Parts: sequence; C-alpha cells; structure tokens
Amino acid sequence: MTFRQFAYRNVIRNRRIYAAFFMASVFSVMVFFLYSMLLFHPSIEDSFLQEIAFVGMGLAEVTLYVFTLFFLFYSMRAFLQARSKEFGILIHLGMAKKQLSKLIFLETMLIGVSAIGVGTFLGFLFSKFFFMIVREIVRLPALPFYFAWQPFALTVGAFLSLFAIIAFIAPSFIRTERIENLLDEVDYQTTTHSTSRAYLGMFLLASAYASAALTNDVLVIGLIFLLPPIATLGTYYFFTDSLPFLFELLRSRKSLYWRHFNLLSINEGIARLKENARMFFIVTIVSTIAFMSVGILASLTSFASQYREVNPLGIVYKSEPDNPFEYAHVTMLEEELKEQEIGYTLVPFTVLKQTSSMTTHDVTILKESDVNILARASYTMPLQLEEGEARFLPATATAAQRLDKRVTQTELMPSQLPVTISGVYGSHLFPANAHGLNAIILNDYDYDRIRSEVPKEQAVAYTYYAFHIDEWQETTGIGTVLSGIVSGSVVNNTYIPFTFENPGANYSILRTTFSLLLFIGLLLAGVLFLAAGSFIYFKLYTSLERDKAEFDVLRRLGMTDREFKRIVTRQLMPQFFFPWGVALLHSAFAFMSLQVIWDVLAEISIAKEMFIVLAGFTILQFVYFYLIRWRYLSHVRSSSL
Repeated sequence: MTFRQFAYRNVIRNRRIYAAFFMASVFSVMVFFLYSMLLFHPSIEDSFLQEIAFVGMGLAEVTLYVFTLFFLFYSMRAFLQARSKEFGILIHLGMAKKQLSKLIFLETMLIGVSAIGVGTFLGFLFSKFFFMIVREIVRLPALPFYFAWQPFALTVGAFLSLFAIIAFIAPSFIRTERIENLLDEVDYQTTTHSTSRAYLGMFLLASAYASAALTNDVLVIGLIFLLPPIATLGTYYFFTDSLPFLFELLRSRKSLYWRHFNLLSINEGIARLKENARMFFIVTIVSTIAFMSVGILASLTSFASQYREVNPLGIVYKSEPDNPFEYAHVTMLEEELKEQEIGYTLVPFTVLKQTSSMTTHDVTILKESDVNILARASYTMPLQLEEGEARFLPATATAAQRLDKRVTQTELMPSQLPVTISGVYGSHLFPANAHGLNAIILNDYDYDRIRSEVPKEQAVAYTYYAFHIDEWQETTGIGTVLSGIVSGSVVNNTYIPFTFENPGANYSILRTTFSLLLFIGLLLAGVLFLAAGSFIYFKLYTSLERDKAEFDVLRRLGMTDREFKRIVTRQLMPQFFFPWGVALLHSAFAFMSLQVIWDVLAEISIAKEMFIVLAGFTILQFVYFYLIRWRYLSHVRSSSL
C-alpha cells in the first residue's frame, strides 16, 4: 500500500467525521459557482443590472470565500483533535512528523478537490434553475443557460487555493502535541469561569439589549457603531463565564439537581459548556450574521412592497415660477403616456405661499377643488370646506397623528386673511413632504381671494402637476429625458427650474435591486446557517467515542431506551439552542433599532418581515436539531449491541 493509498483510505475510514465538513464545502463551492455564472452572464446588457450583479455577486463571493476559509480552518482543527489518538499511534509506530504533515496535506487536498468537483458539478447542474429565478426577480425577457470557462476557472482557482492554504496550515495544529497527550486524547480547551466576568457578560448583554430597545432617531446612528462590539464582548463572556456560573447555581438547588436524570444532564451540560464555550460563541456570531443579513435585506424588500403607499402618484412634475420649459415638458409627458396607451388623470396645482402671523413660518396653500379632483381620481372622499376654514396637509404619518386634533386660528400674510385650520386631511394623495412641513388645503373662495389681491410673484410658490395613474408600474419608460436632466443637475450641482419623479421607474429599480440582493443574501445565509450547525456537528463527533463508552455503561446498569433518548436530548438541546437563542435575541433587539431607522426614512413597519425571517430560521433550527439527534442516537446505540 502506497502512502497516497494510505491517505485515501484514512479519508474513507473517517467519512462519518468528514461528512458535514464535505457537505458544507460542497454547498459553499456550489453557491460560489452560481454567483460566478451570473457575474459573467453575457445576456445582462443593461448597465444598471450589470452593476448590481457585479457588486452584489462580487461582495457575496468575497464574503463567502473569507468565511469558508475561517470555517475550514476551524473544522480541520476539530477533525485533527478527533483523530488525536490515531496520530499518536502513528507517531509511536515511527512515523516522522514530516510524513504526518504530508499525510494531512494529502487528506485535506483529497477532500478539497472532491468538494470542488462535486460543488462545481451541482452548481452547473442547477444553474438553469438559478437563472429562471433571477430572471423572474429582475424581469428580464430571457436569461438563457450558457457555457463559459470563466466561472469554472474562478471557482476552481479560488477554492483550490483555499484548500491549499488549509492543507499547509493544518499540520501545525498537532506538531506541538506530545505523544502521551495524543494517546490519552487530552483536551486543553477546558476553561474555568470567573464570577466577575460572568456578571460582566450579563451586564454587557443587558445594556446592549436595553439600548437597542429604547433607542430613538437621534441616538440610533451612534448605537449602530457602539452596540455590535459591546454585544460581541458580552456574548463571549456569556458563554465562557456566565452560563457555567448559572449552571453552578442550578447545581446548588438539590431539589432540582438530584431529580431523575438531571444530575447527569446538568453535569454533562456544564462540562460541554466549559469545553466548547468558544465554539458556542462562534456559532452565535455566525448565526446572528445570517439572521441579520436576511433581515436587513427583507426590510429593504418590505420598503419596495410598500413603495406605492409612500408614493401614491404615478408621475410628478414640479415647476418653479420662472421655468420656461413647463408647457413643453408637461406636453411631452402627456404624449408619451398616450403613445403607450396608459390611462391617467392630470391635476395641475398652483400652490400659493403665505406667512402665518402666529408662527411667522411660511405656509404652502393648495386649492380645495383641485384636491377634490385628485381625490375622486384616487377613489377617496372629497373635502367640503366653508369660507374661512382650512385643513392641515400633513407631511408624514407622524405629523398627521400630531395635528389630527389641533385647531389653529391664524392670519395669512400679506393677504391679511383670517383662517381657522382644524384637523388634518386624512386621505393620502401626495408623497411624503411633497409640499413641505407647513401645508394647508384652503377653501376655493379664500384661495381665489389671495390670488386676486396678492401679486403673482409674491403669491405663487410653484406649479405642481400630479399625474394619477392606475397602472403606475407601466411608466418605466416615461420621462426618461427629464430623468436624465435631473440626474445630470445633481451630478454637476447645477440649477434647473423643475423637478421630476417617476415612482414607477424608481420602483422597478428598487424592486430589482432589493429582490436580487435578498436572493443573494438568502444563499449566503444558507451557507452561514449550515456552517453554524456544522460547528456543533463537528464537536459532537469529536467526542463520540467517549459518549459511546459513557452510555454503554449506563445501559449496562439498566437504563431503558426511552430514558436514554431523554438524556441525549437534554444534553444536545443546550448545544443547539443556547447559541441559537442568544443569536435570536441579538437579532430581535437589532431589528428594534432597525425599525427606528425605517420610521425616520419612510415610516414603514418591518415587523411582518422580521417575524417571517426569525420564524423561518427557528423552523430550520428545529429540523436540523432533530436530524442531528437522529444520527447521533444511531451512532451511539451502535456501540454496545
């Protein structure tokens, strides 16, 4: 038997230990390959889509590569620890450390090349299905299957270098071990907990949670940079010190500790926590990143889904009084809508400006009859105002709640018009802040009086053309010339006497961007989630032989199969659900802060999306737990019979 054959048989013999490592590697390679296929797709000719695909897929691939490197590094260390007795025997029989390093290198590269081959094949196999999903997301007419060498070269080159790095580093994990320690399988990672660090960990986590829950729009930006390091440090101390401290308190309660099989479960739980505290910390952070990445992208998709509520008009053209292009631009928009056979209702608003004598603030004024035309087109209730009466036109939903019961009596200057402003106009006809923070709807009689008594240059603020369009998502090609002019003025910082907005076109861009990013994030979160579970899987199987011996003794003493299942479940549950539970808490409180940000930006609720994200990961965690529990029970039972 040659040395290479020996390395190959070692991998085959230890296939149970390497199974999760191999599958996680295959999944990482497959996702990386799918990203590469979209990155180099020749049919994405739209410059915007190319940029989204390049940036989104590029960042995802870099993140995936870096994380996979860390994942393989940690996994290989766990595998070598599980095989410490085997290495001790080989060294004892005369194998040189150079030969042992060569053996580990060959084994690692064998697994790596196999994972690259299988992952690339599966990625190529599922690429057509992947393109079908992406095509529906970005609404492309076609995204055909193609074959090119670039995705294969990028994937194979990236992961071959990654496995080579791990293969060179892996032997260093065992070079310092003494033979007797290898043979005895001594674990030097066991730590003792500190009471002061235990309290510090709980204090840091409680402080981070309280700050996230009680934050406001003023503090939230600062907390984004402050809370993650506090929560990370608190999480580390929580697993290394706080949890063992709490278990020790639990052990002191004799009525609970000496009840049934709790003595075995609690003792084993304390031992596993001390041995694997750093692993639980890593799993928690990885799981939190997975939850947060999907949650943030889902919140962006939520914004896209609620975009129509925030932007109820189809097209908006706002013209300053000195705009010489007003008539030509509005005519062009109407012609484009007619050419594409898109029905619309155009309501021009001549918006006046006055000053409130009570607050000395500027007030923008809309005419009641104009508002009623738009209200009827939008199928909402029209207004009925008496002479001297007005309604607040709130800029945001928050402003509407604040002004709902307010009654204000003031005099509009310079027209010297007394007016009573009572309550708000509840129908949502305009985008947020469309007419400023101090806008009112005035009855026709008083509105016409201001127009007749005040010179036009002092009375007219701007002309607002509101296009109500039922099929608003069909307007993506309307006003592209105007959009280009507006974009150019922003880039070059030049003044133009008008503004133009096409919510339909904006929504198309937002929906495509956020949906594609969400899809990318889901695949990346899948890798993170699988890796987080694999960390626990590795630790379970590194101690499998010891667990077999312990349970074999218990069965010989008369423990029934039902009691055996109960003890195993109690021992496995903390390892799976403590990290997951802490990650869930981290994410839930982080989403509270995220809700504050969305309240400021667009006043939308992300509660539904966040619940779906957390509930989805919870279901996956339970499925993963019972799957691993089933396999673990099967392996442990096979020892004694």
